[in-house]
Amino acid sequence: MQIPSLTIHSTMGQIHVQSTPPEVEIQQHPADQTIEQPKAEMSTSRTPSKLTIDQKEAWNNLNLKSAFVRISEAAENGRQAVLEGIARRAEEGDDLLHIERGGNPIKDHAVQNAKPDYTYDTGHTPPFLAVKESYTPSQLSVNWQTKDPVVDVQSHAPTFQPVHGHVDISMAQYPSVTMSVAGKQINEVI
Repeated sequence: MQIPSLTIHSTMGQIHVQSTPPEVEIQQHPADQTIEQPKAEMSTSRTPSKLTIDQKEAWNNLNLKSAFVRISEAAENGRQAVLEGIARRAEEGDDLLHIERGGNPIKDHAVQNAKPDYTYDTGHTPPFLAVKESYTPSQLSVNWQTKDPVVDVQSHAPTFQPVHGHVDISMAQYPSVTMSVAGKQINEVI
């Protein structure tokens, strides 16, 4: 006896998935930047140099004296002459006071006072380093005042533009079950 055979054939369902991935467009605009550099300030101050030459001593040695020097010397010589004159007259007065000691004081005084007593200096070569000089060098002072640069930056935020992704799902193959008994199909289930 033959036993009928039952054959079951099933087909699996298949899903077809098609997806578009999401995208993001990013734009970054460059920053606006300005740089300003203020000028440095410079100030200078200078004291001039100074040369002093004193040649009074050299001129005096050559007997080329200034009026001030000649007046000063004449005043000193006059003062000295007055003191010497007072001393000479006091001495002559003492000689005349004691005339009893003998001699001829009046004649001696006349002979002594008749002789000229003066000298004239024509000058002579100035001594070494008679001209005095002094020199003060110039002083230069430079002051700088630097300034920091002024930097202004305006940054821009990035812009985002999203493109949404999507997924399409469809049935590529529907599931099915087929049963047959001894080669005869019974039914189909979807």
